[in-house]
Amino acid sequence: MTKQLHPQTLAVRSQMPHTYQMEHSTPLYLTSSFVFETAENMRAAFADENDDNIYSRYSNPSVDEFANKVAILEKAEAGFAVASGMAAVFSTFMALMKTGDHLLCCRSIFGGTVTVVTKFLDKFGIEYTFVPADDTSVWEKEIKPNTKMVYLETPTNPQLELVDLGEVGKLAKKRNLIYAVDNCFATPVLQNPIDFGADLVIHSATKWMDGQGRVLGGAVAGKKELIHEIYLFCRNSGPTLSAFNAWVLSKSLETLDVRIWRHCENALKVAEELEKHPKIKWLKYPFLPSHPQYAIAKKQMKGGGGIVCFELEGGVEAGRKFMDALEILSLTPNLGDSRSIASHPASTTHSKLSEKERLAVGITPGLIRVSVGLEYAGDVIDDIKQALDKS
Repeated sequence: MTKQLHPQTLAVRSQMPHTYQMEHSTPLYLTSSFVFETAENMRAAFADENDDNIYSRYSNPSVDEFANKVAILEKAEAGFAVASGMAAVFSTFMALMKTGDHLLCCRSIFGGTVTVVTKFLDKFGIEYTFVPADDTSVWEKEIKPNTKMVYLETPTNPQLELVDLGEVGKLAKKRNLIYAVDNCFATPVLQNPIDFGADLVIHSATKWMDGQGRVLGGAVAGKKELIHEIYLFCRNSGPTLSAFNAWVLSKSLETLDVRIWRHCENALKVAEELEKHPKIKWLKYPFLPSHPQYAIAKKQMKGGGGIVCFELEGGVEAGRKFMDALEILSLTPNLGDSRSIASHPASTTHSKLSEKERLAVGITPGLIRVSVGLEYAGDVIDDIKQALDKS
């Protein structure tokens, strides 16, 4: 077919060639290694003279299919899949930066990424500077002669701050920086950072891509030459995505579009209903007009996503009471599930940070993050309201 297919169609129809069995659903390749018919074929594979599979730490058909689908959805030249979202983040840093390089990093990022940046990059002689998510005008002032990469996520986790992807894209191009974006919260359904100049897009596939809290996975998509460097690092360091997890994730991408729009619909209803609740100091959702960066959200996102966050009156104690009073929402350190999930970052995911460090990345004492699922929205709203009444 010569017609250019829509990404929704490609997410469903892009799969490896049929085997001689002519199966309709892609088979699962649970094998650690692959057989060669001759010594010459094996030599050529190890010499990178062909694309034959050698060993599942290097490549596996199930993993490759998932990675290729992510690349298609993100409008990228290539993709590579790894064992988790954090493996994708760390491998990107390690493959593309070296001793003496400098990372310009958005201050509001996932707690695990904060830990990698602040606790481990120093060990490899890589410098870093944090910059505010809500004011990209100051970013250029923090660029050094040795700055190699600019890294951000938008919307941010968990404060739902928006970074202007286009403005950072212009800056990265002007200063010849590798531009990497964690697109986990928006997914390629709602946002394509490559359209705004990004070189690499990173995902924790554990979240919305899986969508049902089943498996771990991560992916990076972007420029072919950069993905190749990440592949070489991972091939030797071993953050391998299991073939089974990749098979699950590849199938999950077939329903990503329809799921994400239901998440968006439900999350907007939750946000609109709770915005004026007397127990809530403030509430954020990217597609609420009250969001301080609503204009940016509308410019670069097709929908507001499935996350709502709010600050409770009463701080940490109110947050714990609220969590304990929930009857339907799950208390679990995950998001992007078909089931709605609530978390209190100050006492869980960011509890190991000092109060000063938490406040610096926007983790206030009474902050609640709700990942709105696929249940009937009214039931989710009622559960949150009754928990608010008890907090």
